[in-house]
Amino acid sequence: MEFFNNHKKLFLAAISFFLALTLLMAVIPALYIQDNNAPLPGAEPLTGAALKGKEIYIANGCIGCHTQQVRNVDMDKVWGSRPSIASDYATNHRMGIWRNTATLLGSERTGPDLTNVGERQPSIDWQLLHLYQPRSVVKQSIMPAYQWLFEYKENPGKNDKVVNVPDEYMRGRKGKIVATPEALDLVAYLLSLKQIKLPTGLPAKEFLYKKEAKVATGGSAAPTELDGVALFTANCQACHQENGEGLKGAFPPLKGSSIVLSDSAELMVNIIMNGYTGLESQGYGPMPPVGTTNNLSAAEISAIMNHEKTSWGNNAKKVTPDEIQKLMDAVKK
Repeated sequence: MEFFNNHKKLFLAAISFFLALTLLMAVIPALYIQDNNAPLPGAEPLTGAALKGKEIYIANGCIGCHTQQVRNVDMDKVWGSRPSIASDYATNHRMGIWRNTATLLGSERTGPDLTNVGERQPSIDWQLLHLYQPRSVVKQSIMPAYQWLFEYKENPGKNDKVVNVPDEYMRGRKGKIVATPEALDLVAYLLSLKQIKLPTGLPAKEFLYKKEAKVATGGSAAPTELDGVALFTANCQACHQENGEGLKGAFPPLKGSSIVLSDSAELMVNIIMNGYTGLESQGYGPMPPVGTTNNLSAAEISAIMNHEKTSWGNNAKKVTPDEIQKLMDAVKK
């Protein structure tokens, strides 16, 4: 009983027990994980503008609505090509002695996951416009507008990054919206978020709880055509809009587009697979290679193209997956 009556021995024993548990349960496992979870080949730590952008991401509370973890469930396939693994975060380090913000996994998805947003939406013009006014590109967005990251200038300088904001969001002003260095740093961080491909021969984990396709019973049924509307919404609508009219000065329209209406599908497939810079002289930014980036199949691309060719008053010749597959093989760089 003398031990329990001696407060010095009692507190010393408690502190020793706490330190021993901390070493055993936290420090040693952390050191082991650090030594045995090497970054994937090709992964690079954040530097420069992207590192500054991460601090802005944290300061503005983006982690409150966005995750950076692709779970191994089928519903997460839209956010990445594979489930996240520990090595995806091996290049992340503490941002300071008092701040352990190495990983920003998050726990809420009020907004979409950003694990692979640099691949999914690599357009700097789209990212800046989305930050300035989210509802200009996603009508149903509940994301706040981060307009304090931008400046209004009547006469922007030649080195200023001008954001092509639609007239309806300019509030009658005749000048230009210019991105501040903070906005550019934040976008640099967002564009750095890309899933690294696994080394050859290393299989990725499978997504769980996949929906099984229902098989028709009795007789031979024709193969079900993919939902072009859903595929367009997931891959194209953010820029070209639901009505196909795009955004004036930012993203070109598909409604009435000569490329979409053409009977020859080669140029359209080439644009989808390799991107496009042909409208930069008209003030439009470059289009990323959506088909390649999102690993779209010939059937998916044909469904998207057929939706575009037959919607918003367009009335063009439809394409088939076999036709598109041949063109995809032909236009590969």
